[in-house]
Amino acid sequence: MKKISLTILTAFSIFSGCSSLNKGEVKPDSHETIVKKLNIPWQINGTQNEMWISERSGGLVSIGPKHKKTSYTPEFSSALSDDGEGGFLGFVLDPNFETNKIAYAYYTYEKKGRLLNRIVKMNFETGKWIENQILLDDIPGGFTHNGGRLKWGPDKKLYITTGDSGDENLSQNLDSLAGKILRINSDGTIPKDNPFYPSPVYTYGHRNPQGMTWDEEGTMYAAEHGSSNYDEINKISPGKNYGWPVIRGNERREGMEIPWIHSGKETWAPSGIHYKKGFIYIASLRGESVMKVKTSSKKQTLIVTNEGRIRDILVDGNEMYIVTNNTDGRGQPSKDDDRLLKVPLEK
Repeated sequence: MKKISLTILTAFSIFSGCSSLNKGEVKPDSHETIVKKLNIPWQINGTQNEMWISERSGGLVSIGPKHKKTSYTPEFSSALSDDGEGGFLGFVLDPNFETNKIAYAYYTYEKKGRLLNRIVKMNFETGKWIENQILLDDIPGGFTHNGGRLKWGPDKKLYITTGDSGDENLSQNLDSLAGKILRINSDGTIPKDNPFYPSPVYTYGHRNPQGMTWDEEGTMYAAEHGSSNYDEINKISPGKNYGWPVIRGNERREGMEIPWIHSGKETWAPSGIHYKKGFIYIASLRGESVMKVKTSSKKQTLIVTNEGRIRDILVDGNEMYIVTNNTDGRGQPSKDDDRLLKVPLEK
């Protein structure tokens, strides 16, 4: 396998003030199937020698040289709950994984009849993945709007997206971890420059944020599932309120941020996103596509279709790896789903 960079990506379309959507830059027959029969894959990570993919049902899959697939069942300290949109979601390798064999996970569990999420540190020891430290706990979970993305920022902090857990009022409550983007150190402590220190809350007023990415200047973008359509890509600034459930689309309210772009009356359900060289790439679940948006003009281009629901993306040079999510109960799976695909990016 070629060298793979540790990234995740996505991008999407714009509702107003945009040029028309260009379709079909990547031909369907140019997609190469790398791995078949994944079980609701969620987040892709890469090293020089292999890829790691979390599965919502609790599995962790590595793909090594010659596309060799190896499956693991991580040992969590609480029983995993994959009800609704929960389960084993976010997964990122430590930047020094090749030497320390450490990774970080976001998973859902049940406690006294309530669904909760937690962030944990894990070690790969003697061929097993074992949880060894809880970094952040009691994140409200729910049958819907469970968030779950983990991503390293350029500041080497760990960023986390959380959904409103089905209770929209929690998004505006700074005492709740639901409906937020969170930021912590790799040891679970809170960075002293967090906007609401000693809280891990970085931004609030989110419904169900999914993907995160940064451009070369450090500008942060996040993808978010909206209500009644109005999916969003937001420019993220610390301490800001992104309006849910008070405003959506182009609506305005003092002290609240409007989306950088939004879907209007379309539905994207944007998941993983990634920035590269002036474009944001976006994986779409309901939109069943990968799209890119040029950050300077907001021009949108459809580059992958006809593969069903797309959960996450990883780009390595001029190649893009994507995972489908057709076995999550909302898609129409083929006999080979879910799949890891390799797609050449346009020149």
